[in-house]
Amino acid sequence: MYLEHFGIREAPFSLTPDTSYFFASPSHQAALNTLLVALRMGEGFIKVVGEVGTGKTLLCRKLLKILGDKYITAYIADPYLTPVQLRMALAHELGIEMAPGSGQRQLNQVIHERLLGLSETGKSVVLILDEAQALPNESLEALRLLTNLETEKRKLLQIAIFGQPELDQRLAEPGMRQLRQRITFSHRLETIEFDSLGDYVYHRLCQAGYQGRQPFTPKALKLLHRASRGVPRLINVLTHKSLMAAFGRGTWKITPELVQSAAHDTEGATNQQFSLSSGAIVGLIGAASLLLAAALYYWMEVAG
Repeated sequence: MYLEHFGIREAPFSLTPDTSYFFASPSHQAALNTLLVALRMGEGFIKVVGEVGTGKTLLCRKLLKILGDKYITAYIADPYLTPVQLRMALAHELGIEMAPGSGQRQLNQVIHERLLGLSETGKSVVLILDEAQALPNESLEALRLLTNLETEKRKLLQIAIFGQPELDQRLAEPGMRQLRQRITFSHRLETIEFDSLGDYVYHRLCQAGYQGRQPFTPKALKLLHRASRGVPRLINVLTHKSLMAAFGRGTWKITPELVQSAAHDTEGATNQQFSLSSGAIVGLIGAASLLLAAALYYWMEVAG
């Protein structure tokens, strides 16, 4: 599609959590620093909260990648777990094989023994849960009980939970006060500020092999930030579509008109900030669609 047009080897704005594309915005770097400091201090419970699309999963993967050999990590992405299923998932991540019908007492005992064994070898164990706002209350309580596993000197299990703002609302409930008091470090992940947007876009392009100048004009970047509200997922979608539209027009410069056409076609984007006639928008989208259709036809019939 537009990869060859812009001289890049892969799609730079994919929504998959590829850690090579991690961008250290002030908020994301602060979140990563908080996590690393808290884990190295041996703190038992850490929380990161962010709106949908702000990059929590990518931050999880980045943390997993940079933790050294001193850490054993258990990553659980599926939050819809009962307390038993949660413990079973942790046991599996720790390399413990348990029979499906194992009781909670037996499960707790083998997990405790495994954690003690790892601690004696100097290893720290970190449980990382994504989308934690969806955990049932009973499973949140099970998390709290897991932090009770400790020696006289250190926690046997450290827990980092990532969730949407609804997680804070749930933790504010009276029944969650014991768990809330266990959280020693927390961070709220913010959107990307306008001052960092150009660097974010250019960073991802260069990671994909781009070697030219910033293709987005200053006005296009301004509109991109307004339309996306600084949400990384929306930035990626809008930038991807803007590059497609540029390819369709045979240009290497991303103008506000191209960003506006992308915003017009994207759910959740704000597209009222730039004055552009509806006819111009339709013309842009129509021209891009025709050229993309021709490119796809060539790929299927000739190249394939």
